[in-house]
Amino acid sequence: MALSTEQQSNLEYQTAVDQVRNQHQLLMQANTAKLEALRMARDIAMENHRTAPAGTVLAATDILAIAADLEAFTSV
Repeated sequence: MALSTEQQSNLEYQTAVDQVRNQHQLLMQANTAKLEALRMARDIAMENHRTAPAGTVLAATDILAIAADLEAFTSV
């Protein structure tokens, strides 16, 4: 049994809404994973800094580098 034009339109609309919702959910999950990698990188960098020789400086770029490595490792 074929769908009416209105039913087909509603079905296409609902499918589009579902696709946008799924894309948004995937984006939110990716952002959450990036934030978690950044938190872990901060913790790792802080722990490494505690054992580093006196006078060494911990920079934000150090944390970002570790976070990028963690993100690359976990997205394989």
